[in-house]
Amino acid sequence: MNDIHQLNRRNFLKFAGGSALAATSLKLSAADDKEAKEDGKDDDKNTVMTDDGTDLHFISKGAGKPLIMIPGWSQTAAMYKYQIDALSEKYRCIAIDMRGHGDSEKPAFGYRMQRLAADLRAFIYYEDLADVTLMGHSMGCSVIWAYWDMFAGDRISKIVLIDQAPTVTSQPGWSDEQKAEAGAIFDPPALYGLAAGLSGPDGVKTTEGFFAPEGIFFTKAFPEDQRKWALEQNLKFPRKHAAELLVNHCTQDWRDVIPRIDKPTLVITGKASFFPLKSQEWIAKQIKGAKLEVFEAEEGGSHFMFLENPEKFNKVVGEFLG
Repeated sequence: MNDIHQLNRRNFLKFAGGSALAATSLKLSAADDKEAKEDGKDDDKNTVMTDDGTDLHFISKGAGKPLIMIPGWSQTAAMYKYQIDALSEKYRCIAIDMRGHGDSEKPAFGYRMQRLAADLRAFIYYEDLADVTLMGHSMGCSVIWAYWDMFAGDRISKIVLIDQAPTVTSQPGWSDEQKAEAGAIFDPPALYGLAAGLSGPDGVKTTEGFFAPEGIFFTKAFPEDQRKWALEQNLKFPRKHAAELLVNHCTQDWRDVIPRIDKPTLVITGKASFFPLKSQEWIAKQIKGAKLEVFEAEEGGSHFMFLENPEKFNKVVGEFLG
């Protein structure tokens, strides 16, 4: 990409709240990439620069209405590989490496939910997308909720929420029932202890525990080579920043945001997930008309059911998208 194009990116992405000037610049800059997009060709080496100068890598495949896939904490766009291949037959599938993650740039700042939501909006405007379906996994749901809190349903038509609790860390004095409904799996000491482990000298070892056969991410049936691949993807995010983002993510409480969502919504979870099923049922009840899909443990119903049982997952999402 030439220097003029890079300069244009820096200039137009310094928009505040989507001003008319910024929207015009977005359309002009998006036209520069027209050749790579208008015929639906695969384009898996794209980058977009945010308003603070951070390059975000994304994978794009297919043509049609846009389906933006937002990975979870410390995960990558590549982890949506099965969804990109299957769903791109009907939709333009876009998977984003959030800042610091995957093949995106790794700045020393910006690891908070509101910044990630702003990055998402910058991306949508840069690509000049409309009628967008947002699909988030785990922390990716929190990015969507932060986006909704800040920008409401701007350019969004549908939402897919994959296995994320409204709030991950409990408050002092909460009953077990309150914790289950909120989805709180940490208390504050446990959260900060985990963050300390991630940012310390044993950060990699701490991460490996998530991906072990006895870990919390997958069912025991998930193949070992796929666990190792997922771990490699996870470790692309520097552990120091992973710890920072984990604390910010897990101390959010989205229970005042979720009921305000007024777009068609699909909530997906699994009975082998570490999040209580009650928390997913609560989310589905708060959003008018939302559908809840629960994967059984025996059919790969872990936190990563889209990797363990992509055939069923893609069928469920495809039917929802229509």
